Amino acid sequence: MEKDILKEISNRMPLFSKGQRKIAKFILGHYDEAAYMNASMLGSVTGVSESTVVRFATALGFQGYPDFLRELNETVKSKLTSVQRVGVGSMMVGEGDVVKKVMRLDADCVNKSISLVDREDFSNAVVSISKANHIYIIGARSSSALAVFLNYYLSMMFKNVKLLMGASSGEIIEQIHAIDEEDVIIGISFPRYSSITVKVLEYAKRKNAKAIAITDSELSPISRISDYKLYSKCEIMSFVDSLVSPLSVINALLLAIGIRHPKKLNKTFSELEELWEEHEVYNRGKEAVDES
Repeated sequence: MEKDILKEISNRMPLFSKGQRKIAKFILGHYDEAAYMNASMLGSVTGVSESTVVRFATALGFQGYPDFLRELNETVKSKLTSVQRVGVGSMMVGEGDVVKKVMRLDADCVNKSISLVDREDFSNAVVSISKANHIYIIGARSSSALAVFLNYYLSMMFKNVKLLMGASSGEIIEQIHAIDEEDVIIGISFPRYSSITVKVLEYAKRKNAKAIAITDSELSPISRISDYKLYSKCEIMSFVDSLVSPLSVINALLLAIGIRHPKKLNKTFSELEELWEEHEVYNRGKEAVDES
């Protein structure tokens, strides 16, 4: 179980040595910077040795400083303001080949997410969605893009899919007032976590609906209220959220559901192809150019 390392540091303050208290105070006051500093950098800004920084990490129960830094990084993601995120982005990407750096960070997120996705929860999510009377999807703020994508493809497979949208949690809850244990709600939320998504999932759980969370870790507020959790790493890139990894998890979810319903999928896309052809939905390439 992941923990809020900032609370842990605050609680242990009286137990730290003089040097360790310097480190603790700096982290609590400048967590947005500390989360991206190596042991040498942290020691330099706090006026202690690198070995003291390492001992500070082990005093908190970590095997070494890298483990501590990863935990700190995960914890502070949801606490960073947009202004702080701009500074973090400069530290992570900096100057040089921005395209290469950003794409490598995205690729790293996808690779790390392979081991984060619990296969049992994934399979249970696929079954629950396939059997549900109604499927509700919610994703606010930047996560709304993922919700729209998931809704677009699920709606091709099922008639009972609804994308929840509204200016407030109350407005959205009105749309699911009849939700029950035969229904599924899929919540998508990444740092900074939307309070609207949390409130809507809490209501759905009180009505005994199955809740599926697509989020980043156990620290996510929608993780604790969901039946099935699909984790994927979401890195902060300045004021922009990297959603490549969550999108990959959604792709896997959609494909797994499609594999369970091959006949329905073939029938749906056969009908859609006729419709698209009739209404010239897609450009026909060279033929379209010749006709012009």
